[in-house]
Amino acid sequence: MSTQDIPHDSLDAGEFGKPLLPTGLNVLTILTFIGSGFQLLFAAVGFLGARKNYEEKDKMLAQMNSAEMPGFVKAMIPSPANYDEMVTKSFDNRFPILILSLVAVALCVYGAIQMRQLKKQGFIFYLIGQILPFLSLVLFLGFFMLAGVGFAVGTSITVLFILLYAINRKHLIY
Repeated sequence: MSTQDIPHDSLDAGEFGKPLLPTGLNVLTILTFIGSGFQLLFAAVGFLGARKNYEEKDKMLAQMNSAEMPGFVKAMIPSPANYDEMVTKSFDNRFPILILSLVAVALCVYGAIQMRQLKKQGFIFYLIGQILPFLSLVLFLGFFMLAGVGFAVGTSITVLFILLYAINRKHLIY
């Protein structure tokens, strides 16, 4: 590989002649570690709370159908039929969802570690780790999970990070 193929930022050598980690990639990987910690926490809470949600779904459905709930809140939650199905499927599939969530976290963290070492393969691991949760939601809970404010926010953050990593792939040289 000639020096013309390597971006200028990557030529800045640190100790022992090893290229330095660019600032943008450093920030992205640190944010990935933090986000992976949150994803791990949400996976645990989802797994541990599945039984309670299942047992209290009738009470929640009654609240959803009451006139006391403001309209804007009703617009952000699934319809009662979808909610019932979602809670039931979440409880029934809590183990596979947990396992796939843990695999996704591991892939994202491993990919970020690889990218911190300026390895191109890290991006692929990260990308798979980001897509896996969406596939598992559709597989185990159904397509109605792909709607709502929470999904839109989560998808936006995921797409933003994938794009930012894609832009920074030019710094990955190994």
